[in-house]
Amino acid sequence: MHVTSRQRGFSLIEVLVAVLIFSIGLLGLASLMIMSTRSDQSAYMRTQVAFLAQSMADRMSANPVGVWNGNYNTTYPNTTTQTCNASTGCSPANLANYDQQIWSAQLNTFLSNPFATITCKNPTAYTPTGAQLNLRPPYGGNCAMTIRWQERGVGPTQQGATQQTFRWNFQP
Repeated sequence: MHVTSRQRGFSLIEVLVAVLIFSIGLLGLASLMIMSTRSDQSAYMRTQVAFLAQSMADRMSANPVGVWNGNYNTTYPNTTTQTCNASTGCSPANLANYDQQIWSAQLNTFLSNPFATITCKNPTAYTPTGAQLNLRPPYGGNCAMTIRWQERGVGPTQQGATQQTFRWNFQP
């Protein structure tokens, strides 16, 4: 069987078309990898925010007197500094200031451009006694936590960064 030059040219065109189709497929896979990386980063940030929110809620749960006296009602990050002495301990207000200091540092460490607020309210306007403050749950009050952060954009210049918000109503 004799192969002509026309048939050889046809085989070359087939190879070029196959390479073109393969290249388009590789570009599609590359874009999927980029999208996957973005989604992983977003999920990681949301996990960090949920961890930080639960961490502060746990701190507040350990200090009900400070919560219902309004010592946690503020914006974060803040510049509160508080040290507690192991021999004398902390008052509920001092412990709240210490918790705010630790949480502010965590927000700045784990999130980009963080901003948070905590507001605790007692809907019944009832003023409990000191013994009643230590009961769990204290007296039906509710706390609202909002955390905002900047999620990274695409590329080295961080273009297209978007602000994300996490809101949580809870009773410590």
